[in-house]
Amino acid sequence: MLEATAEINFDIVGPMRHLGIVDLGSGTSRLVVYQFEEGKHFRLIDEIRETVRLGQGLAESNRLSAAGMERALLALRLYADFAQATHLEELRVIATSAARDAENGAEFLRQVRKLGLDVRVLSGEDEARYGVLAVANSFAFEEAWVMDLGGGSAQLSRMQRRLYRYGAAYPLGGVRLTEMFLHSDPPKKGEVEHLERFARKELRNVLEEVRARPLPLVAMGGTVRNLAKIAQKQGNYPLDLIHGYFLSRKALEDVTERLLSLSLAERRTLEGLQADRADVIVAGALVYRTVVREGGLDGIWISGQGVREGVFYEEFLPEPHLVPEVRGFAVRNLFAHYPQEVRHTARVRNFCRQLFRALEPLHGYGKAEETLLDEAALLHDIGMSVGYYDHHKHGEYLVMSAAIPGLTHREQALIGLLVRYHRKGDPKPGTYKSLLGDGDNRRLLRLATLLRIAEYLERSRAGRVEALEIELEPKAVRLGLRAAEEPWVEMAETAKQAGLFQAAFGPALVLEWVR
Repeated sequence: MLEATAEINFDIVGPMRHLGIVDLGSGTSRLVVYQFEEGKHFRLIDEIRETVRLGQGLAESNRLSAAGMERALLALRLYADFAQATHLEELRVIATSAARDAENGAEFLRQVRKLGLDVRVLSGEDEARYGVLAVANSFAFEEAWVMDLGGGSAQLSRMQRRLYRYGAAYPLGGVRLTEMFLHSDPPKKGEVEHLERFARKELRNVLEEVRARPLPLVAMGGTVRNLAKIAQKQGNYPLDLIHGYFLSRKALEDVTERLLSLSLAERRTLEGLQADRADVIVAGALVYRTVVREGGLDGIWISGQGVREGVFYEEFLPEPHLVPEVRGFAVRNLFAHYPQEVRHTARVRNFCRQLFRALEPLHGYGKAEETLLDEAALLHDIGMSVGYYDHHKHGEYLVMSAAIPGLTHREQALIGLLVRYHRKGDPKPGTYKSLLGDGDNRRLLRLATLLRIAEYLERSRAGRVEALEIELEPKAVRLGLRAAEEPWVEMAETAKQAGLFQAAFGPALVLEWVR
């Protein structure tokens, strides 16, 4: 007999803080605002992005132009006004390579401080370290290479045991390289070769290490995200998710060749590419192609997080500023966003666990499937925060609306489908079919069946079923519901799933009330 104890206590109520972070880059600047309870859960609640091109002209003169500084100051005034209007508790401003490298950077920073903003100029190593921190808290990798290519520079770093080991900044930003090498429209072959030769020379030593240590390469920043979006559009990718997407070497080669064949005007209309990056995307693509080729890599993992998130994690988490386990934290963080009946959710999770383990001789699955089922059980009712009717569909949308760190896109799609079919319908992969692998259709059917039965064993949401007695017979699975009084609604609703159970597992489902 397996007890149906509600073992998980989700305490998601506590003092909330708000933190704004401004990332003033060489090409773009962005304000993000986080709402969070320290160490427990957080969410991004606002964002403003501005194209500033602070580093424009820096490659030739080593000075920030008057126009670039004015654009940046206008953006910073906008952010400061937003912070004041919204009574933002704290606003942090970080600046990167343009402010760091320019001869007149100190002059620009004095003007920034006149706005009442305290700006911190990150060193190249700071940028690399924050990038690693973002990856450590948003991917399941223990070891990786981490790359961030912006407008003025690129950082390439080594992550070891989820910690920053070493890294450096290189003069390989998209704005900088475009001004240095790409003067034709579209770029000429000789210009491309000169840029790639320069990139190989700058990265020579670190690329030798990349070849010697064939680890995943995780890349961040607007350049690589746009390259991934173009590849997704070209390949009819079924999800509108970037974080966790794997940009294969072939896809990167194809995108780069297409960009090289287009004029600036044509690139501005290319699906998947932000128009204000059209003039500098080619340089960034060539650097990434060089890294993948020379490093002997199969492709690039795309991060939707970056330096800003690294700065946030430093505030959100105590040292060493790492969530204990990326995937588990991310799923619980999503759960915390939406009000639900916590006790009901805990009981459904327990029933799922009991059914999964008792029926292991029939399905033969292991830890990976049990984890998927448990995560789907945790999230199965988040759609109730939208409304009762069609809450299974609302739940699928919420699960799939943003990448869940630590999950592959296949795993996230399976969880979304399990939530979608937790109460009715014939479990089918639908639009996610191309993401799923061998055996996933049956895997979906079986796990959805278990989740649905667990849901109906808790149909009254009153915890009337105190324990389960599960017996496997040659032609039937006997499911005994131990309860103080006859759980009529639970038995009636669960019995309706007998056909689905038999389709999924083979034996018939027999229900009994056990006093």
